[in-house]
Amino acid sequence: MKGGLLIKEARLRAGLTQAQLAGRLDTTQSVVARWENLRTSPSFETVVRAIRACGLDLRVSIVAYDAKMDQLIEDRLRLTPTERIRALQDLLEQDQTRQQ
Repeated sequence: MKGGLLIKEARLRAGLTQAQLAGRLDTTQSVVARWENLRTSPSFETVVRAIRACGLDLRVSIVAYDAKMDQLIEDRLRLTPTERIRALQDLLEQDQTRQQ
């Protein structure tokens, strides 16, 4: 995900305007707008600082890559909408059976 979109998400969750966030960061509303509209790319440090200024935090982790997930996604994308719904219904039924 792009840094500017993370900033926008944090700002919206915090209920702040671009101008309010800019004030907390000692910058201008137009700078925040350029980040959020992806016209400029803030550094990772700036993204973290902006998110924290919204009263939130960003957690990033590096995990082992699992190629099985890519294959699962590709398989699901090949299904028709009806087949996807049926697969979801099957999963829900299996979950209900396990809970009983």
